[in-house]
Amino acid sequence: MEVSVIGSSQTKLGASDLASREVGLCNLKTFKVLSDRVSFGQNNRWKKAGIRFTLRALRTEPVREEQKRSGPGTISKTVDGVRLFVGLPLDAVSYDCNSINHARAIAAGLKALKLLGVEGVELPIWWGIVEKESMGEYDWSGYLAIAEMVQKVGLKLHVSLCFHGSKRPNIPLPKWVSQIGESQPNIFFTDKSGQHYKECLSLAVDNLPVLDGKTPVQVYQSFCESFKSSFSPFMGSTITSISMGLGPDGELRYPSHHQLPSKTEGAGEFQCYDQNMLSFLKQHAEASGNPLWGLGGPHDAPTYHQSPYSSGFFKDGASWESTYGDFFLSWYSNQLIAHGDCLLSLASSTFGDSGLTIYGRIPLMHSWYGTRSHPSELTAGFYNTANKDGYEPVAQMFAKNSCKMILPGMDLSDAKQPKENHSSPELLLAQIMAACRKHEVKVSGQNSSESGVPGGFAQIKKNLAGDNVLDLFTYHRMGASFFSPEHFPLFTEFVRSLKQPELHSDDLPTEEEEGAESTVLSHESSVSMQAA
Repeated sequence: MEVSVIGSSQTKLGASDLASREVGLCNLKTFKVLSDRVSFGQNNRWKKAGIRFTLRALRTEPVREEQKRSGPGTISKTVDGVRLFVGLPLDAVSYDCNSINHARAIAAGLKALKLLGVEGVELPIWWGIVEKESMGEYDWSGYLAIAEMVQKVGLKLHVSLCFHGSKRPNIPLPKWVSQIGESQPNIFFTDKSGQHYKECLSLAVDNLPVLDGKTPVQVYQSFCESFKSSFSPFMGSTITSISMGLGPDGELRYPSHHQLPSKTEGAGEFQCYDQNMLSFLKQHAEASGNPLWGLGGPHDAPTYHQSPYSSGFFKDGASWESTYGDFFLSWYSNQLIAHGDCLLSLASSTFGDSGLTIYGRIPLMHSWYGTRSHPSELTAGFYNTANKDGYEPVAQMFAKNSCKMILPGMDLSDAKQPKENHSSPELLLAQIMAACRKHEVKVSGQNSSESGVPGGFAQIKKNLAGDNVLDLFTYHRMGASFFSPEHFPLFTEFVRSLKQPELHSDDLPTEEEEGAESTVLSHESSVSMQAA
């Protein structure tokens, strides 16, 4: 298969019938499905958005009906066994009515990805959409419709269960949970100044009956069981893997940087000041014989926007290296690992008989990695310093639950990082991967930027090659910037550059099919996408 994304022409995708709903992202005025190709019509409304992408197929391998179905014989591109997925839009399903957003754009995108040789797509499923109005009332309709679309195209589906809210897109926690939080704000993470992080429940309430008499873990389990039942026709065939949401942005971490423009500035703040976290800290301090250590977090830690060395805690030889520092950082980290263990265990027990691979995502807190104290990692909950490997116990926890680990930041290189915060994504990735290799935990990679970073594709290929433990890479994420003329050609070239399997003679195009390809090349069309 050879696919190019240049000029303005038409892509041969094989016989199919795609959805034709009105959408916000790609409102196609004319959409023709011919016997051997798909033609995308033009709409002047898109030109105003200033975003266009075009596809051109050169010597495109015919997509036969038997290849569209999943199962033995499906052709996908790999690098030493690494499978390639692409994330669907975060707002693929509407918050207001649980219907598909950008339906025709997604349908067209799925066919393009199938043509390129991508194995599957990742679908975020939001707690705040499915169980929005009241506990135990689920509406899966929009997500079921997407699963059916993916199945018809012949792609695989990786599902991410999102038990957090997000400001982009604007998807909050379920309404009934937020209402409880109004009268019980201590169900949320809290920082030293008393600010509550309302996009995720505090891990301290995992097993407390704070949700109308039920614990969050019980609510998560009911959600997972409803998902399993509702999507049973797709399990093990179309849906092959699932990510369990573990915290803010789905990651296993504290929301230590939520007041910062990005996770690479400042040191962040410890999130141990909600009533329940303080209660656990107090109990732990008393049990250790140092009750005064349980009154709160480190008094000499900086605030979100301050340099980690603007106050005493993270300086060399300061509090973080003291007996008290070890006490607090060990407790803080162990709380996070216990939370991850609880939720991954829940996922494994719920989906263990479904043939699904279970994943969990951890962050890449790479700023200040070049310092001895690693402050960004410490505030996020990873007790990783010049004196201690904080990822060994995390990898052990994943191995215990037979789960695979998702690592973002595969597109980041040290050379492109600002010098002032001593960042090193490459060295941090290497450390985490070493811990995963030691404990035989497979790693799935992701990129960090939807719009791409300089040299990002080359860095991804570097991470996919060699003696790594990667088994899957998910590129984030389908949308207007993904299909832009600045980005999509680079993505297509990236996919084409991956190692391709040899084709059997039966898979080669016939003279008739080659003639059809010439017809494809002679007909030009364009697709314009506007952001949601």
